[in-house]
Amino acid sequence: MAWAARAVALTMAVVSPALVVAARLIFADLPAEWRIPGTVSPLTAAGMTFPAIGAYLIMHRPRLGLAWLMCVGGLGGAVNDFCQSMMLASAAHGDIASAGVLRLSAQLGWAVSGLMLEMLLPLYSPDGRLPSRRWRAVVLLGVVSIGAETARQFVRPDPPLQGYLLPVVIHNPLQLPSLAPYYPLLGVLTWTAILVTIPLAALSILLRFRRADPVGRRQIGWPLLAFAGYIVCMLVGIAVPELDWLQIVWATLIPVALLFSVMRYRLYGIDTIISRAFVAAGLVAVVGGVYFGVAALSSLLVSGFDQIAGLAAALFTGAFFQPLRRMLQRAIDRLLYGPVGDPDVLAERLVQEVRRGDPAQALAAVIGVLREGLAVQGVAVEVPGGEPGRQAGVASTVSGQVGDSPREVPLVWHGEQVGRLLVGPPTPRRFPAAHDERVLATLVPYAADVAHALRMTADLQHSRGRILTAREEERRRLRRDLHDGLGQTLTAMAMTVNMARLNLKVSPDAADGLLRELRTGLDAVTADIRQLVYGLRPPALDDLGLAAAIKELAGPVGPDTEVSAEGDLADLPAAVEVAAYRIAQEALTNVHRHARATRARIELRREPGALRLLITDDGVGLPPERRPGVGLASMRERTAELGGICLITGEPGAGTTVEVRLPLPRTGAPPALRHRTADQS
Repeated sequence: MAWAARAVALTMAVVSPALVVAARLIFADLPAEWRIPGTVSPLTAAGMTFPAIGAYLIMHRPRLGLAWLMCVGGLGGAVNDFCQSMMLASAAHGDIASAGVLRLSAQLGWAVSGLMLEMLLPLYSPDGRLPSRRWRAVVLLGVVSIGAETARQFVRPDPPLQGYLLPVVIHNPLQLPSLAPYYPLLGVLTWTAILVTIPLAALSILLRFRRADPVGRRQIGWPLLAFAGYIVCMLVGIAVPELDWLQIVWATLIPVALLFSVMRYRLYGIDTIISRAFVAAGLVAVVGGVYFGVAALSSLLVSGFDQIAGLAAALFTGAFFQPLRRMLQRAIDRLLYGPVGDPDVLAERLVQEVRRGDPAQALAAVIGVLREGLAVQGVAVEVPGGEPGRQAGVASTVSGQVGDSPREVPLVWHGEQVGRLLVGPPTPRRFPAAHDERVLATLVPYAADVAHALRMTADLQHSRGRILTAREEERRRLRRDLHDGLGQTLTAMAMTVNMARLNLKVSPDAADGLLRELRTGLDAVTADIRQLVYGLRPPALDDLGLAAAIKELAGPVGPDTEVSAEGDLADLPAAVEVAAYRIAQEALTNVHRHARATRARIELRREPGALRLLITDDGVGLPPERRPGVGLASMRERTAELGGICLITGEPGAGTTVEVRLPLPRTGAPPALRHRTADQS
C-alpha cells in the first residue's frame, strides 16, 4: 500500500498549490467593490508549501503521521483560499445561495488547516508521537475549540448590512437567528480556547527539548524555533495589523524546518543559524541606529553638508562594526551555551592554569577546561612516544568517560602530530554543535603545546636515564678495553722488554727480533687508543671544525650534498658540537639508505642563543603510517639531552626535513610553553 500512499500524497501536493493559484487569479478578477483586504493569509502560504514538503517526506516514509498532517493541513488551507475566492465571485455575479454554501466550505478548510497545522503538528513533532498520554487533553481541547468555532460559524446569524465589508450580505442557509444575542460571547469563548491550545502545543516541543539528549535537542530545535517564531509573529500581527505579513512569511518556513528535523541530514547547525541570525539582527539594528544618529547629528552641526554627514556616519559605523560583532557573538554564545559560551574566556582560563604547574598538571588542566567547555562526558589526551618499543601512550590523561567510540582530534605542533585528543559523548545541554567546533579551534593549539611539552619532558627524563645507563656502560667498556686490550698488550710488551734485555748481550739477533715484535705491539696500542678516542669525540671536530667535519661526512658517495654555514661556529660548546655532528651523521645515513634522493642540503646557522641545523632532501619522504626507527629516536634523544627541539617532517613524494635547534650556551632547559592570543568567536 506504500505506492497508494505516495500517489495520494503527490495528488495533494499538486492539487493544493493549484487551488491557491486559481484562488489568486479569481481574486484578481473580482470587481473593485468585492475585493476585500486580507485575502492572502498564513493559510495561503500553508497551501503552497506544506503539501509539497509533506509529500516529499511520505515518499521516503509513507507511514509518517507528521507528513500526513502537513499534507492534509496544507490542503485545508488551499481549500479555504479557493472557496473564499469562489464565494466572492459567486456573490459578485448575484448567486448569493451558492456563495453561502461556499462560505461554509471555506470554513471547513480553515478548521482542518488550523487543527492540523497549528495544534496537532506541534504536538506530534518531530517523531509523530505525543510527548506523553497527558497531552491527549490538549488534543481534545484543540478539537473541541476548533469544532466549536466551526459550528458557531455554521449557525451564524446574518449580520446587518451596516458595517459589512461586502456590498451584499452573504446569506447563511444554516443560520439560527435566536443565537444572535449570544454569538459574540460564544466567539470569545471559542477563540480563547484556540489561543490557549496553540501555545500549549508549542510548549510540548519545549518540554521535549528539555528532556532530550544532545542529538535529540538538535533535532527538536528546528520545530521549536519554527513554531515559537510563528506564535511571536502571530501576536505581533494582532497587536500591529500592518505587520501581519510577518506571520505569512514565517508560515512558509515551518515546513522547511520540519523537513530538516525529520530527515536529520547531519542535523544541520541549528545553533549556528540562531547565533548568526541574532548577531545579524543586532548588527543591523545597532549599526542602522548609529548610522542614522550620526548622520542626523552631523547634519545639525554641519548644516547644508549632507555628504559630509553621510561620510562621518559611515566612518563612525565602520569603526565600531567589528567590536560590536564580537560583543554580540559573545553575548549570544553566553545565552546559548551558558558561562562557557565564550571560547576566549576558556582560553584565558587555560593559560592561567598552565602557568601554575608542570606539563603533567597543565595537561590535566587542559582536559578539564575542554570537558567543561564542550560539555561532554569525558576527554582524554594521549601523547605517543618517539622510540620503538615504547607504549603508544607515554602520557594518557583522562577526565570522565570517553566511551567506546570517541571523536579523535589530532594535536599538531609545528606540522608534527604530537598526540591526539579523544572527545567523549556530549552531556545533555543546549545546542552543542557549532560551539564545540569554536571551542576546539581555540583550545586545541594549547593542548598541542602542552602535549609537546609533556612529550619533551618525558623524552628528556627517558634520555637522562639512558645517559646514566650509557655512561656506566661506556665506563664498563673502557675498563674492559683498557684491562683486556691495552692492559694485556702492555703486560706482554713489558715481558718482551725484559726478555730483550736478557738476550741483548748473549744473543743480539734474538733481542732484535723481540724489539721488532715490541714495535708491532706499539702500533697495535696506538690503533686501540685512536679507536677509544674516536668513540669519545670525533677527531674531525678538533681537526677541521664542525662545518668542515660535516662536509667530510657528506663525501663524494651518495646524493649531491650541499653544506652551508652561517655565523661563528668556532666557540661552540663541545656537547653541542658532538650532538650536531652525530645528528647530521644519522640524517645523512637515512638519506643514503632510505630516501632515494638525488640532492640533499645541510644548513648550519649560529643564532642568538641557539645553533640551528637543517637537513633537507628531495627523496620519497616519510610514509603516512610510519614507526620511528632507532635513528630518528637517536636524533630526538640527542636533542632532548641538551634541551633543544627536533622536528622531523615530510610528505610522501615531497622529501624529508630534519630541523634541530640546540640552545646556547646553557643546556638541559626544556622549551617553555608558547602562549597564544586566541581570537576565535
